[in-house]
Amino acid sequence: MWKLALAFSALVAMVCSRTIHPSGLDPTSDEMIDFINKLNTTWKAGRNFDKSISLEYLRGLMGVHPYSVMSQLPLFEHDVDPKDLPESFDARKQWSNCHSIRVIRDQGSCGSCWAFGATEAISDRICIHSQGKIQVNISAEDLLDCCASCGAGCDGGDPSSAWTYWKDVGLVTGGLYGTDDCCKPYSIPPCEHHIKGKRPPCTSGGGTPQCQQQCRDGYEKTYDQDKHYGRSSRAT
Repeated sequence: MWKLALAFSALVAMVCSRTIHPSGLDPTSDEMIDFINKLNTTWKAGRNFDKSISLEYLRGLMGVHPYSVMSQLPLFEHDVDPKDLPESFDARKQWSNCHSIRVIRDQGSCGSCWAFGATEAISDRICIHSQGKIQVNISAEDLLDCCASCGAGCDGGDPSSAWTYWKDVGLVTGGLYGTDDCCKPYSIPPCEHHIKGKRPPCTSGGGTPQCQQQCRDGYEKTYDQDKHYGRSSRAT
């Protein structure tokens, strides 16, 4: 009897799997949205991007590679009672003297979110640790195009490897596209990601800039002189 029940369960599972994974539907289409919503699950599908945005471009936004779990940083666990946590927290207010926390960068037509996330957090950590005495914006460009062990540049990378690279190799200062107060500003121009605006629309297939181990012309420091290093890197 149990064998019959098991066989029936397997058949039901096969039917359900065929229902949940329809073939031939564009994952960004209205048909897919309707299909998901008709399942009456715990969430509702909707459209976050214009229909003209290609699937290739959307895939480029997913810049963290699946293999990132293979290079996770050592885990540091905090012994914190959730009851002691505040109802709200705003880093801009907690460390109001750290200018980097307020900076919003634009990665342009490049799957470099892994590099942006790492360098933005590193910039903030440097300021917080120095109690505001060191105010820098670490270069996403330097990490993006020079860290060969981090992944594939604009085609995605590994945030954990980015932190290790900062500790072992070091990173120079950077800034937004077109800035001139740093060693290696971002070279990819900003674009409109999924709305109509003054800037040109973002496109897919943007290449990774070549690694240039030198600062821009006119900068007062050499590439090696401008490097910043981390003492340690851990996940919390």
